Amino acid sequence: MKVALNGRGGKVGSVLAPALEAAGHDLVELDSAEAVVDFTAPEAVEANVRAALERGIPCIVGTSGWEQSGLARLAEDKGVALFYAPNFAIGAVLMMRFAAEASRHLPRAEIVELHGEAKKDAPSGTARATAERIGGAEIHSVRLPGLVAHQEVLFGGDGQLLTIRHDAFNRTAYVPGVLLALEKLPGLPPGLTVGLEELLG
Repeated sequence: MKVALNGRGGKVGSVLAPALEAAGHDLVELDSAEAVVDFTAPEAVEANVRAALERGIPCIVGTSGWEQSGLARLAEDKGVALFYAPNFAIGAVLMMRFAAEASRHLPRAEIVELHGEAKKDAPSGTARATAERIGGAEIHSVRLPGLVAHQEVLFGGDGQLLTIRHDAFNRTAYVPGVLLALEKLPGLPPGLTVGLEELLG
């Protein structure tokens, strides 16, 4: 597939570019693209996605802190798929799924999420999505050098503690999720689809 990768020089984009090429995708400019993958910044993603949707090009967005705003409607109007995930690490998505299951039996929970000090949003999109799936939880955000992405959900019950944790030690953890999203993108309905779990089945 011909893919325009926005954020190619960034932390995630610099890992994605060679991985996409190794998987057989061609990296091209927007006007030649069959799909757009955006891992930029909240202040840039809106214009990037709007430009792609206006051209009828489906988009995959992994930009941290992005609020989908009115672009879902634009994607519907243009008949184009717009896919957003707060986290592209398949292990993180499974952690959220397991946490949702655990919350049915252990309803008292708190979330601790740790990221590198350059991460712009706190709490992270993954922590917010997890809290929503488990019916709410206090989120503790830590930003320190040396961290990539780590999250744990702690469930307390009488005489017990259940901890569900996911650690991403480097950004290659996001590659399989992005490749999965590219594979599934042509079959997604027009408009906004949120969450990698929608693609995992």
